[in-house]
Amino acid sequence: QVQLVESGGGLAQPGGSLRLSCAASGFPFSNYAMTWARQAPGKGLEWVSGIYSDSSGTYYADSVKGRFTISRDNAKNTVYLQMNSLKPEDTALYYCAKSRHYFYTTDRDGYDYWGQGTQVTVSS
Repeated sequence: QVQLVESGGGLAQPGGSLRLSCAASGFPFSNYAMTWARQAPGKGLEWVSGIYSDSSGTYYADSVKGRFTISRDNAKNTVYLQMNSLKPEDTALYYCAKSRHYFYTTDRDGYDYWGQGTQVTVSS
C-alpha cells in the first residue's frame, strides 16, 4: 500500500536550518508530483512547496520563497524540503502528500495520500 513517511523535523533556532525528508513507497514515485504543506496550531493548511514528477517545475508559497528549497530523488523515492533562515512563524506540523497527477496543484482534491507529518518548532 502507499506509504509516505516524513522525517527530519525538530527544534531549530531562528535563523537555523532543517532538512525534511519524505520517503515514499507503494506507487511509481517518478510518475507523480509531490507537495509539502504545513499546519500551525489553530490555523488552516498552508501549501508550502511542490515539485513536478520530473522536477521540471516547482512551487513555493510567498512566505517561504528564497528560504526553502524542494527537491526529489526519484531513484530513492524521496522528496526533500531544505529549510533555511527559519522563523518562529515556520513552526507547524509539516506533511508531504502525493499528487494524483504529474503536475503540482494547490487543490486539496488533487492529492490522494498524506503522510503523518513531522513537527517543526522554531524557537530560541
